[in-house]
Amino acid sequence: MPERYVEAIIKYLSSRDYQPLNPRQLARQLGVAEEAYGSFRQAIKILRDSGRVVLGARNALTLPEMSARVVGTFRANPRGFGFVVPETPNAHGDLYVPEGESAGAMTGDTVVARVLKRGKRGGEMLYHGRVVEIVRRGASRLVGTLQQSEDAWFVLPDGNAVTEPVVIGDVGPGARPGQKVVAEITSYPSPGKLARGVIVENIGAAGQIEAETLAVIRAHGLPDTFDGAVLAEARRAAEAFDPAAADGREDLTGLTVVTIDPPDARDFDDAVSVQADGGGFVLGVHIADVSHFVAAGKAVDTEARLRGNSVYFPRKVLPMLPEVLSNGVCSLQEGQRRFCKSAFIRYDAAGEVVGARLAETVIRSARRLTYTEAQAIIDGKSGGYERAVVELLKRMDDLARRIDRRRRKQGMIQLDLPAVELVLDEQGKLADAVPEDDSYTHTIIEMFMVEANEAVARALAAGNVDFLRRIHPEPDRPAGRQLVSFLRVCGHKLPRDLSRADIQRLLEAVKGKPESYAVNLAVLKSFEQAEYSPMRVGHFALASDNYCHFTSPIRRYPDLTVHRLFADLARKRRPGAPDVAELVALGSHCSTTERRAEAAEEELRTVLLLQFLAGKVGESFDGVVTGVTNFGLFVQLPRYVIEGLIRMADLGDDWWEVSTQAGEIRGERSGRRFRIGDPLKVRIASVDPARRQLNLLPDREPSARPQRRRKARKASQ
Repeated sequence: MPERYVEAIIKYLSSRDYQPLNPRQLARQLGVAEEAYGSFRQAIKILRDSGRVVLGARNALTLPEMSARVVGTFRANPRGFGFVVPETPNAHGDLYVPEGESAGAMTGDTVVARVLKRGKRGGEMLYHGRVVEIVRRGASRLVGTLQQSEDAWFVLPDGNAVTEPVVIGDVGPGARPGQKVVAEITSYPSPGKLARGVIVENIGAAGQIEAETLAVIRAHGLPDTFDGAVLAEARRAAEAFDPAAADGREDLTGLTVVTIDPPDARDFDDAVSVQADGGGFVLGVHIADVSHFVAAGKAVDTEARLRGNSVYFPRKVLPMLPEVLSNGVCSLQEGQRRFCKSAFIRYDAAGEVVGARLAETVIRSARRLTYTEAQAIIDGKSGGYERAVVELLKRMDDLARRIDRRRRKQGMIQLDLPAVELVLDEQGKLADAVPEDDSYTHTIIEMFMVEANEAVARALAAGNVDFLRRIHPEPDRPAGRQLVSFLRVCGHKLPRDLSRADIQRLLEAVKGKPESYAVNLAVLKSFEQAEYSPMRVGHFALASDNYCHFTSPIRRYPDLTVHRLFADLARKRRPGAPDVAELVALGSHCSTTERRAEAAEEELRTVLLLQFLAGKVGESFDGVVTGVTNFGLFVQLPRYVIEGLIRMADLGDDWWEVSTQAGEIRGERSGRRFRIGDPLKVRIASVDPARRQLNLLPDREPSARPQRRRKARKASQ
């Protein structure tokens, strides 16, 4: 069936780093077996005949040029313009729609846009679009805060995707300004006319953590309940579990095994053992055997697949699996017999892998430790802990440091992007934000999980099995060279084409310096996002040729798919051959749900921080410039790891020249310069949690005294 390859081909050609390949080369990249190559060629013919791909010089496959009309999804920007994401990918990507040309389209709408040329830049044609038809409205519901003017009620939407209020004709009894609500749109906006709607759910008072959390859940369309059939099936699976029935598994209950997790964790899906092996080690990574309880295609599996992953909010989790499984029989609780899938990896004294095997096992966790407790044991505060546990922690620390050194030598890139932990009071209000715990035990677990994921991916690849990989392509050349240009302006001499080693040296050079965050962020932005796909692409940041997610099946669906293949390998059976097209679709779905979860988690974190900072208007903070635009400066407050905006008008009385390529804004008259990475003292001017906006001012008015232009320019070179 050639249709099975169609979407896989389009997805691969749409990737940012794609270099034109002929059909045979593309088939190899996609892992198409020789006997299936005829169907693959037929798929290319279907795509070529329909105009979705083009065969160019030397039979190389590319996407078509921009057409005269584009059908796609509209994405609005708060500043008035927007983009159309084409349904049929083209060689130019998304279509820019200037302010005033959207015809009342809202984010998520399917539209038809007329394509207009707007000149060339660097020899490449630039386009913009004009929306001429709204084919289908996207979201019919939105979340916002109920407000009242003198003669009308309206909902001010949360966030910045929809910026215009929605008029509410009848709010019903008990309505009060300041309530979080869900509104159903009954009449969409048109030029000069606001949308109208009705309230379909009253969430609660704005500012309360329960209401703000539910508002984010509704805004992102996250499922927050399980239906009765799913719960009943999960309950039956839990009740049928007999931990004494080993079912041919290796009994590891006599082996010292521990779990290390955050203090508030309840779903423990990974445990670790380390044994001495001559001059080396044997690492055991033991992962909860979720596939034993969740049968493919049944109700629980279907729901888990739909959700894709768990979502973690302060004081609330939306689990992928019902709690009777995720927090119960699947969770590797201390002292309980639990079924696992275990990867045993042998190392020599240098931390090099010398062998690995996979097994289905039964374990009993000796201790449930937090990261800080485990670090205290390693640091010598071992009172009250069994000797075997203390010795295990020492071996874990020793082995992890050897693995860390080896992986860095191989080219693994570790970005230094600070994070903060939100501290809530008893009422659920944000009381403070403190730096996240950076104990080395976090790195220990991270290293071991990476090693296990890689070991399982190697085993599947060696068996020539198609599986859902975790891929992270190399940065494409334009993105890499843009990064180099920016870093050179910042004073870092780098080659035109960056290697992993170049990036490693750069990150080490800025470590602990004010520009560290800006440089790390710039490097991150030059990378493509990691995603799930069966394509035989490695993981650039981890310097790994074969990588998958195996270690978190309680909270990630891709891991569960790998577990099902793992079972066959462990029992020396040939795994079934998954359908490549189905894997492509599943990978795309899981990548989407992952990003949806990340966006929701980050949005709630931002809302809580903004509400907290609303009480600090007028206070001064140390900041770092992280971005420049033609409308102002983005400045991060490292204390809270949140960005705010200084508008151009607030920089001072001057004519400001903006160079986004150089990453700086310079005053034509004063010679004053703001550059990405510069420290900058700022004051909080205003906070708008509903709009997700933090507005800042320079702590001191920049000097307007004129300076000699020649001197100012010399200083900037």
